[in-house]
Amino acid sequence: MELTEIRRRFDEVDDEILASFLKRMELAGEVAEIKAQKGTPVLDRTREREILAKVRERSGGMERYSNTLFTTLLELSRAYQDRLLAAPTETSALIGKALAQHAADVFPQTGTIACQGVEGGNSQIACDRLFPRGNLMYLKTFESVFDAVSSGLCTFGVVPIENSSNGSVREVYDLIQRKCTYVVRSARLCITHELISKPGVRIEDLTKVYSHEQALGQCSDFLASLPDGVEVLPCGNTAEAVRLVAESDEDTIAAIASHECGELYGLSTLRRDIQNSDNNYTRFICIAREPVIYPGANRISLVLSCKHKPGALYEIMGKFNALGINLVKLESCPVVGQDFEFMFFFDLEASVLDPDVVGMLGELERCCESFTFLGNYMEV
Repeated sequence: MELTEIRRRFDEVDDEILASFLKRMELAGEVAEIKAQKGTPVLDRTREREILAKVRERSGGMERYSNTLFTTLLELSRAYQDRLLAAPTETSALIGKALAQHAADVFPQTGTIACQGVEGGNSQIACDRLFPRGNLMYLKTFESVFDAVSSGLCTFGVVPIENSSNGSVREVYDLIQRKCTYVVRSARLCITHELISKPGVRIEDLTKVYSHEQALGQCSDFLASLPDGVEVLPCGNTAEAVRLVAESDEDTIAAIASHECGELYGLSTLRRDIQNSDNNYTRFICIAREPVIYPGANRISLVLSCKHKPGALYEIMGKFNALGINLVKLESCPVVGQDFEFMFFFDLEASVLDPDVVGMLGELERCCESFTFLGNYMEV
């Protein structure tokens, strides 16, 4: 048989499959109406097991492939029924209110911005990137930044949330949930680190090196190469470390920070580019008290937990797949006090302007053990 003839027959089969699929989804809609009248849930696990068992029994050598096909069909059916039956949830109400109140808002260029650390730190650089005319208020801790925003003292706050070499800043994920704030923007900065000291100091003379714990982690290979006996000490911020060195009476201490930060405090560079990777990026998020969704928002961040059972995470991932949503981050974090229980951090390429996405978020809120919508925003 010629390839052209095989392709013609492929087209015929595809037409039949499409017609059958549309008919199946139409029937799913009818089922949704009956479920709505009876108040029964969309998910009927017993019925789905019966369908998949019958499919596997009739598939012969194609069992693996047919099981995947029908698992996807069932997920699509549930997604469609969820959309038709979507009962209001806290998340959908929150999103609806945000869209109604701020539909015409554009992201501001100024405001009072809470920033952890001191002048010269990477957080300050991120603030300037996000708010070219912002009025910065420097605070000592990440928690102080969140408190300033949640109390209304500052309009926005800027904090680091993850680094390409050293992972997520777990404290920030914890705070954004506890302090009832939302992500409204993010920025990605390329971070280079230098070993900075007073003029004339040599590496072999060093006794202490200071920096933020994330920067220390990003430069772990270099720190391991230092002479024995050099203490590595964490600070609240890279700029604080540089200021400590500048103001200290000791001449055998150094800091890890940016070149610009060293210049700001009149210090010298002992060694350039000491980060483990040249591809070293840090994401900073801009937080606000309300979940404002500005034009161009195309990234959604979530934190959730699911039941500790086989397939629980797969079911969540299937909801993303059913809508063709690209997952750009998935990270697990142990739940404190629980044996082998995990929270999951998700970043999705999606917008709440899509009703199907809002329906999916509502379904996640209903079916997950815990669920937190962190925001829908643009990354610059």
